[in-house]
Amino acid sequence: MAQSRGGFSAARRLIDLAEAVRAAPELPRAELAELLAAHGERPADLTERAFPEAGAAELRAAARRMGAVLAERDEDRAAQALNALFEECGTRPRLTRHDGHPWHLHVDRGEGAGWGDWFLASGALALAHLLTEYGRIAWGACAAEGCGRFFLATGPGSARRYCTTTCATRVRVAVHRRRKLQP
Repeated sequence: MAQSRGGFSAARRLIDLAEAVRAAPELPRAELAELLAAHGERPADLTERAFPEAGAAELRAAARRMGAVLAERDEDRAAQALNALFEECGTRPRLTRHDGHPWHLHVDRGEGAGWGDWFLASGALALAHLLTEYGRIAWGACAAEGCGRFFLATGPGSARRYCTTTCATRVRVAVHRRRKLQP
């Protein structure tokens, strides 16, 4: 998903947070707050009072749930999972503009939404947008053994299976070596 004119990408935020929690399931609240700040969240919303440990726990659980959607390779199952998240967490879409961001859609329950609901609703919206824009799953979890990193696959060409060319090359070299060793 291309960056918007304001530089914010809900899909990039989703990937970065889900990946951080995948790599460190108990990522500390302060590190989650730093990630959120890097994606444009207001510092006032990230204080220990506004974003307490309970909010961080909700966000980590939501990131794990979104990780399951990011790892889904079947378009129909991904769409079903996104629709289920909209049903669970969303409300009617509303346009909003705040904190220097351009106009954008929100689908969470408003200011009263918890950190988990907010992340699930906004992440589902970002992935639904990608699915409809590209007509395919434009995200994934790296298929290289031992990796599993989440990535966006919004570039041209066929769907990606690996997070980087390094992982893709490592897999190709391993396959080549196995073939070479077979009689």
